Amino acid sequence: MKYFVAAFLVGLTALAPIAARADADDMKWVTKCLKDNSDAKVAIEVVTKYCTCMNDKMDSNETKSISAWEKTHPTEMKACEKEAGWK
Repeated sequence: MKYFVAAFLVGLTALAPIAARADADDMKWVTKCLKDNSDAKVAIEVVTKYCTCMNDKMDSNETKSISAWEKTHPTEMKACEKEAGWK
């Protein structure tokens, strides 16, 4: 049992850098989305919630920006607009 716990902890440690990169990558895409929508006539909190929602709906291997991806995914865009309270 001790070996199992040790192996499990080593595995978690090995995954930590991957999780950190995913968070940094997500932040990069959300930040770009915020810049792309800087002229929006809604509160920054609404835009932030929208961009985060869109990022969460995207596959982690997606290479398009959120602004480019939303053009080909109107259903997800409408759902995130509704969730964010974008009017």
